[in-house]
Amino acid sequence: MTTSRMIRVAFVFAFALGCAAGAVGDPTSAGGRAGVGAGGSAGAGGATATAGSGGTSAGGAGAGVTGVAGQMAGMGGAASGTGGSMAGGGGRGGSAGAGVGGSAGRGAAGAAGSSVPVAGRGGAGSAGAAGNAGGGGPPGTEGDGDFTVGPTYTKQSDLTSKGAPVGKSFSFTMQSADSKIYTGLDTTLTSPKAFSRSINVYIPAKYKDGTAAPLMIIHDGPGALGNVKLALDNLTASSDPARRLPAFIAIAVANGGGDSLGSQRGLEYDTMSDRFARFIDSEVLPAVLANAQIKAAYPNLSFTTDPDGRGSIGCSSGGAAALTMVWFRPDLFRKAITYSGTFVDQQDTDAPEEKMFPFGAWEYHSSLALIANSDPKPLRIFLNVNERDNGATAAESGHHNWVLANQRTAAALKAKGYHYRYVFGQNAGHCEANVQNATLADALVWVWRGYPVD
Repeated sequence: MTTSRMIRVAFVFAFALGCAAGAVGDPTSAGGRAGVGAGGSAGAGGATATAGSGGTSAGGAGAGVTGVAGQMAGMGGAASGTGGSMAGGGGRGGSAGAGVGGSAGRGAAGAAGSSVPVAGRGGAGSAGAAGNAGGGGPPGTEGDGDFTVGPTYTKQSDLTSKGAPVGKSFSFTMQSADSKIYTGLDTTLTSPKAFSRSINVYIPAKYKDGTAAPLMIIHDGPGALGNVKLALDNLTASSDPARRLPAFIAIAVANGGGDSLGSQRGLEYDTMSDRFARFIDSEVLPAVLANAQIKAAYPNLSFTTDPDGRGSIGCSSGGAAALTMVWFRPDLFRKAITYSGTFVDQQDTDAPEEKMFPFGAWEYHSSLALIANSDPKPLRIFLNVNERDNGATAAESGHHNWVLANQRTAAALKAKGYHYRYVFGQNAGHCEANVQNATLADALVWVWRGYPVD
């Protein structure tokens, strides 16, 4: 081990101790985004959008000679169901009309948007056409932005047992000897060795066998699985359409062991590449489908291949893994929930990826500034960092200040027009359980906005 690496290992190890203490619509997705219609009088509605559209004239009123009016008016879905609960979205000057679930699997048309204008904006848009009941639609910007919670915390009621129908739990193990991606023998590891990892799966009661299920990976499994189970039980059955979750399958994947530089966990979570995303997609998901107990209970289980229906949750380096999965493979995963994300320089110095990303996840927001200097990707990203998080008072030059790293990541996402939600926790430390208990239900509802809910 080189002298520089020894220094870096010692520096990062000090932070690892702290880790151990803590527990724009997408025009490329199915349904597309209603485009802005050109021409016409102020507030006039455009044609309804078809699946995958995003072109001009689809679903919106254009800028008339009298000024900008009612952009994205009438963004209810066409027969393909791109509207759903968002049917009847109002123009920028008005509020969205709500789509109401109707008979025969269709939602009724939304009411027209409010006519109350906003200064400098257009008038209200007209009501959109009905979409499929519970169908997805453009997520809008509700819930996007910067928020502060604390200094005291209360667990959200949706993360408690309310007597809702419960799903089924399964568990099994995977062996590194069977993996083509993580064998345990990488040369960057301090102690290369074979290992096993546990996989815990929760299938909610609302899931219908044979449906191509959306999914969320939970890093450092079981991790947040307990709270996610409760959220699924309560919110897949919610009577409030605005807080209803799709019946996604939660898959908690244990890390390969150790922490920080030279560890299997660090290799998996802190490396700037698509390697971990490929591992989940090509090895973990097939293992879930092949498990005998799961097959016996759900013989027709399958996972959606729609990347908008696939995401992950993680804390600390697990948060970095969640961001890295969607960043490097948005064709596979597009949702990330990160708590105290390790967007710092924690990639192993011996990693081949160091040549391209010398400061690891710090490169997302600083140095190379990947977010700022790349075309926007169709992602939804939740970020949290806390007042007393790791390295909160550390100098920028060390590239190990979690607060600064997360603030900059949020700012970069905002500047590029991403759907992001940034929550700063007062009076809280690294991976603070109180913060997660007070925010995870809302984070799940937000990250799944716009996705079809049956």
